[in-house]
Amino acid sequence: MNKLEEGLVLYHGSYCIVENPDLEKCAMLKDFGRGFYLTTSKEQAKSFAKISTSKAKSNGLIPYSENFGYVSFYKVTGISSLKTFSFETADADWLHCIVAHRRNKPFADIRKSMQDYDVISGKIANDDTNATILAYMGNVFGEMGTEQADKMCISLLLPERLKDQFCFRSNKAISTLEFLKSEKVSLE
Repeated sequence: MNKLEEGLVLYHGSYCIVENPDLEKCAMLKDFGRGFYLTTSKEQAKSFAKISTSKAKSNGLIPYSENFGYVSFYKVTGISSLKTFSFETADADWLHCIVAHRRNKPFADIRKSMQDYDVISGKIANDDTNATILAYMGNVFGEMGTEQADKMCISLLLPERLKDQFCFRSNKAISTLEFLKSEKVSLE
């Protein structure tokens, strides 16, 4: 798992160029809560650009004929005063944190314990893993939060294949992102 460090280059995929991230435009109920999500994987960012473009078309933000998205590049600078938390692996604590942020009631104590962090990082639970996490939240593997259910869900997620994500959750964190450039990516 990559750690947040000075000079790290991170990528964000979207239907548009994002020079100035705005937390007010960020969705709630994401893996680590409301925040601006980035990754060290340019390929993962391209995948997000596809998803974002598809959603933007469905919501009427861009024409259906648009067949490209953007990957924006950022360099992290001035992070010494940020309060950060990093999940080293996709383990039960990571899983409980994701569920706590995707739903209001389960693991509320975990969501509360994470509220003061400027940046939370860990493995990504993306669209490829969504069905497994939904099954976990539906108690398909046993009661959510039990060792049996946690182990089953994590084993099905194939955590060694999951990429990383960094959730910049505060304006203080956003201010450490230096926009470098963006690249147009074809979605065909």
